[in-house]
Amino acid sequence: MNRKQFIQSYGADCVNWTWSWSFVNHAKRFVIFGIWEDHQKKRISLILHKNWVYGPKGHKSSGYGQSLEHIHLVEHEGYSLRTFPMERGLRRPEEGELSSSAITGFKPELTDGRLIALPDGWYVASIDEDYETIAQAIEPEEEPDGYPEGGKYTISINAYERSREARVACLKHFGSSCQVCQVDFGTQYGDLGEGYIHVHHIVPISKIGKDYIVDPIKDLVPVCPNCHAMLHRKIDPLTVGELQAILESQRSKAALLAMSAPSA
Repeated sequence: MNRKQFIQSYGADCVNWTWSWSFVNHAKRFVIFGIWEDHQKKRISLILHKNWVYGPKGHKSSGYGQSLEHIHLVEHEGYSLRTFPMERGLRRPEEGELSSSAITGFKPELTDGRLIALPDGWYVASIDEDYETIAQAIEPEEEPDGYPEGGKYTISINAYERSREARVACLKHFGSSCQVCQVDFGTQYGDLGEGYIHVHHIVPISKIGKDYIVDPIKDLVPVCPNCHAMLHRKIDPLTVGELQAILESQRSKAALLAMSAPSA
């Protein structure tokens, strides 16, 4: 089985089989990338480097543009990410910078993953890793000599297909206040914040079937961006009740400290 046959066996396709680095199945809403196992950062593997925008002759790579479109589907359209290992090829570093590698072979094994965007490109982390938080997959084992500022990374987690109707039904039932901390952006920021709120999916995608139908009352809950981030702080998301308990505990500690502080 060659790479094209392997990808097509999962119903995925691309624009051009000669230069495409990534593939998509729109019907089942997932994209496929090959992972470069020789380009790793601790427990994450490279799928697309920003230096690959141009080929060895200085021409803009068609494969890079298509891959950015597929990255967008994962980051913003709710598509899931699947990967397969590619055997190490030749690197063509130019002036010390990483360039694209040649594929010498691949393993016909498709695995679900989490997309991680770092300053130099896009990586994937296995959803089956045993680290407590995703950050542990990125941070080095040893203390670095320095701490460069400005580095950012984002993580896209596989999720249900986004449904505007489900969101509207959820907010109609719960309102637009955060169900953890009770913040209401309309009250706090006026017209600017009116109606602004995230909608959290209670049941993780890894625990449901592909034909699962979202119940906007049982499966969705409005939360603010801060609480939403904290709910997903661990691989297995916290429940709203668990996060509420943590928040109440911290508020109680703060109140006790304030009461015990000497008066001016």
